[in-house]
Amino acid sequence: MVKYTSKSEKETMAIAREFAKKVKEGDVICLYGNLGAGKTCFVRGFVKNFGLSGNEVSSPTFTIINEYEGFIPIYHFDCYRLEHVQEALEIGAEEYFSGDGVCIVEWPEKISDILPPDIKTISFETTGKNERIITIHTEV
Repeated sequence: MVKYTSKSEKETMAIAREFAKKVKEGDVICLYGNLGAGKTCFVRGFVKNFGLSGNEVSSPTFTIINEYEGFIPIYHFDCYRLEHVQEALEIGAEEYFSGDGVCIVEWPEKISDILPPDIKTISFETTGKNERIITIHTEV
C-alpha cells in the first residue's frame, strides 16, 4: 500500500500518470471515493501515459463507459447511476474486463459481483478544499 497527498489537480494527474506506467493490458483498476474526490481527474492523468491528452476524458456518468484509443485501449467506467448490476451486464461490461485494454472503474462497488478477482484498488479521501489522500492498495 502506498499513500500520496495531492494538493492540486495537477498533482493528482501526476500521481495517476506515474501509476499508469506500471499497468498492463487486462488490468482492472477500481477507484473508490466520494463525489468530487478526484477520481475523474485521476483518469485524465492516467490516460496521458497512453499517448492521450487527457482532454478527451469526461465522466461517463450517463454513457457508463467511455473508450479512449491510446497506445492500448482504455475503458473508463462510471457506475454511479447504475441501479442494478444487470445494467452493466447488458452493456457487456464483463467482456471489457477480459479484453485487450485497461479498465478503470469509478464507483466499482455498484458492480462488485461481476468484477474479476485480481482488481487493483485505489481510494480517494478528501482532506481539504484541494487536498486529497490517494491510496494505492495493490501493487501493480
